[in-house]
Amino acid sequence: MRRRPVHGCRTCLEHFGESESFAIYQWSAKGRPVIATFEAYGWPFEIFVSSTPVQDQTGWRHFEVEKRLLTLGGPTFHTAICALRAEGVKTEPAFARALKLERDPYTALYNLFSTSDDQLNAVLRAQGFAV
Repeated sequence: MRRRPVHGCRTCLEHFGESESFAIYQWSAKGRPVIATFEAYGWPFEIFVSSTPVQDQTGWRHFEVEKRLLTLGGPTFHTAICALRAEGVKTEPAFARALKLERDPYTALYNLFSTSDDQLNAVLRAQGFAV
């Protein structure tokens, strides 16, 4: 029996479901978000559908911390992250590796979300990314 996808996924299915690479799945994790992946116009897409408000989502918190670190870290830090990404390192692990963060890179970045800019600057300076 085919179930009807939630609203955002229905839209993805209608517009991109014919894509050879289209896939849709639901996480078993808290909140049970739905993820649709596909390629369109030569670009890979991943759409994350969740009932959790954006500002409370882990991915958004990672993005906000990464944005702050790139701003505070300046060109040298930006270059270091780009070099790691060019080697194929995923985003969160690249930040964790550049900053020599212990633990799981995803947890480490999540935990930096509520730190002040002064604290983030201290983390950057400790690894030679002084601005």
